[in-house]
Amino acid sequence: MSLKGNQFRSNTVKGEGKIRNNGTPKRSRDEQSTFGTRFSGRINFQNSKAVKIAGLFFLVLSLYFFIAFTSYLFTWQNDQSYISAANGGWNTLFKTREELETLGFKEVVVENWLGKLGALLANQFMYEWFGIASFLFVIAFFVMGYRLLFKVRLIALDKLFGYGFFLLLFISVTIAYFHSFILEYPHYLEGEFGFWTNKILEAQVGTAGVGAFLLFIGLTALIIAFNLDFKLPEKKKKIVLNDDVNDLISNVEEEEDDDVQEDEYTTPAFQRNQIKNDRSDHIGGEKENETRLSQNLEVKPRKVELDSDASSNNPSFELEPLIANEPESERNMPLNEVKESPDLLVERVKEEKPLTTADTLVEQFGQYDPKLDLSGYQHPHLDLLKDYGSGKIVVNNEELEANKDKIVETLSNYNIEIDKIKATIGPTVTLYEIIPKPGVRISKIKNLEDDIALSLAALGIRIIAPMPGKGTIGIEVPNKKPEMVAMKAVIATEKFQHTEMDLPIALGKTISNEVYIADLAKMPHLLVAGATGQGKSVGINAIITSLLYKKHPAELKFVMVDPKKVELSLFKTIERHFLAKLPGEEEAIITDTKKVINTLNSLCIEMDQRYDLLKNAQVRNLREYNNKFVNRRLNPEEGHRFMPFIVLIVDEFADLMMTAGKEVETPIARLAQLARAVGIHLVIATQRPSVNIITGTIKANFPARLAFRVLSKVDSRTILDTGGADQLIGRGDMLLATGSDLIRIQCAFVDTPEVEEISEFIGAQRGYPSAFLLPEYVDENGEGSGLSDIDLVNDRDALFEEAARLIVLHQQGSTSLIQRKLKLGYNRAGRIIDQLEAAGIVGPFEGSKAREVLYPDEYSLEQFLESLAKKD
Repeated sequence: MSLKGNQFRSNTVKGEGKIRNNGTPKRSRDEQSTFGTRFSGRINFQNSKAVKIAGLFFLVLSLYFFIAFTSYLFTWQNDQSYISAANGGWNTLFKTREELETLGFKEVVVENWLGKLGALLANQFMYEWFGIASFLFVIAFFVMGYRLLFKVRLIALDKLFGYGFFLLLFISVTIAYFHSFILEYPHYLEGEFGFWTNKILEAQVGTAGVGAFLLFIGLTALIIAFNLDFKLPEKKKKIVLNDDVNDLISNVEEEEDDDVQEDEYTTPAFQRNQIKNDRSDHIGGEKENETRLSQNLEVKPRKVELDSDASSNNPSFELEPLIANEPESERNMPLNEVKESPDLLVERVKEEKPLTTADTLVEQFGQYDPKLDLSGYQHPHLDLLKDYGSGKIVVNNEELEANKDKIVETLSNYNIEIDKIKATIGPTVTLYEIIPKPGVRISKIKNLEDDIALSLAALGIRIIAPMPGKGTIGIEVPNKKPEMVAMKAVIATEKFQHTEMDLPIALGKTISNEVYIADLAKMPHLLVAGATGQGKSVGINAIITSLLYKKHPAELKFVMVDPKKVELSLFKTIERHFLAKLPGEEEAIITDTKKVINTLNSLCIEMDQRYDLLKNAQVRNLREYNNKFVNRRLNPEEGHRFMPFIVLIVDEFADLMMTAGKEVETPIARLAQLARAVGIHLVIATQRPSVNIITGTIKANFPARLAFRVLSKVDSRTILDTGGADQLIGRGDMLLATGSDLIRIQCAFVDTPEVEEISEFIGAQRGYPSAFLLPEYVDENGEGSGLSDIDLVNDRDALFEEAARLIVLHQQGSTSLIQRKLKLGYNRAGRIIDQLEAAGIVGPFEGSKAREVLYPDEYSLEQFLESLAKKD
């Protein structure tokens, strides 16, 4: 009690409150400013149905009034005709059309968008009452309804009602005042209230008096609402003060204009006014000095560091009104005798950032577009794929209940009780998650896998004990009627169409019926294994199809190895668009084991060359390199080029290991270890997941593994390092292991006719002159993969002679020069350079340097070309 008394007395001393006659303190200015807020806060908006219904009612009412008022703006003539004919209108609201016709209302029709009620309400509010200001009712109803329904306060209720009531009257009368110069009868813009109120005021004070009165009322309202300050511009002589003085004075001026609540440290209003008067006296050059300024000027302690012995109640700061750098003799001079110095205006010149050569090239030519050679290329459309099944999971409640009862019964037979069970339905498998009661050992449930499978009479029961991150035990039970996942349903999803992955592959749907899309660039390599006929080849086709639907030929190249000779032959028609091969090879899809070895070693050479380019460009991965090249920050004359992703696909790896062994394993392991950063990724498939095929070196460099159904647990552990693949049900059912995660997916089905149509659609479009050429590889025996001179002569490019003249003219044998001058793609320009080398016009490849030009002038070149023409 004493504490409250002390606090009350302290407040009284500070001048923050006054005592009424009855002993109760009056509200201070701060309390009065928040009174409206507390008043509006007294309404207790509980989460009750009545409050929600009321909020919804006000929102609907605001919408109804808005439509009725808006319609009245366009249909007011017909609506007023009906209402005047109906003698007020409200007595005919519930009468039928026949009753109205008997009363004589035959030709009058209501055209309001909300019928008779809308016309009557709009006429009542807008014509008979407040005119167009009646739209304020719409705002008021909306604010109240929004607050009641969503518990969000847009404006305080006291302000809403106060401002709304004032504006309702003021707008109506003001419009009537200006409208009186045009019309002498009521109009829907001001309403009868505004019209007759204006007439009464004109009769009392005249037209000019009404205008002055409205102007006074409007300015008064603005002062009350926004605290407008009316000041005349005045010339001020700038006093020469210390920088700290100027800063503090400017702070005082800013505090005068701020509309904030004052705390106990803020300077009182009468002291601020006194400071302002003192400052004006100083500026005018009258009889005040620095002593009065230091006595009256006070600042907030949060902006000033006080001494330890300063008073905490009235913090002040002693100001030094003179310049600190002046001599001692000038400091002792009176303030009004200090010499004025002219203001120094410092104009800062904006520093312009120098443009680099790359910025200049981008401004002139724009960014480099790798898709320019095939700018008209069109991605395959979805109509090339077929729909399989409905795409919707049909929930069979009887099957779910039966499986649940059998699971619970089987576990209860072994004295295992559960607290909760939940089912998640997938396209082919349903996941039952159970939470056992405390004290049940997980290993005991895990050992009952075969018993549960026996009770359910189902193939492929898989128990996950425990489920990662969930604290439950999962039992996967195949559905009696599995649903096929179509490739079209996966690719058509927004998740795939708007993905920003570098190499997105749509694998299918998870057990929770969600589309699963993985990024091959982050895997970074994929090992696919499974028994024969379990969907492995379909999975490979799904991976290739996903990439074909998403990537441009300039961004992606495939190196396809097919020892079985029939699986990947469907993609032969896209050779000039997406495939890569060795120079001189006829077929881009490799089937010969010897050529496979050369191709893998050629990929290793390509990888080393790319790493050299990344080193010279000072970047760490392919994406950064290509971004730098596209922004023209890399010089093509130094050997730099736009590099596409390369995906190596091996359909049957076991056959290569059996026929070549270490010759295949060594480059595969080297690519798997190093090629990720330069955009070369591997997808290797095998149907024989044994340890002599999937060796430790291979497994160590393939963290992402895709397992279809296998026949034994040993094979499952060989692929996934854990069991589970032997419990799959086949037909595209697979497990994807990415590090520590093991995800069950139903593979998207894409049939052979669909793959053929996609390949033909791409192959029918204009492509590159040939497939993407890999670097030439020469083995230890001297046998290489390059083109012979005879092949180059017989297959000479149409621009061979023009390119030769260009090279000799510039004395620079580079592929980039042919690209820029002849506007060719990199593949065609590289092939022309090989032909020029075979013809003896340029020298051999010298890394990042340009090739040596062997002909010094055009005359000697023309003689050589004539001799070539005679030989042909």
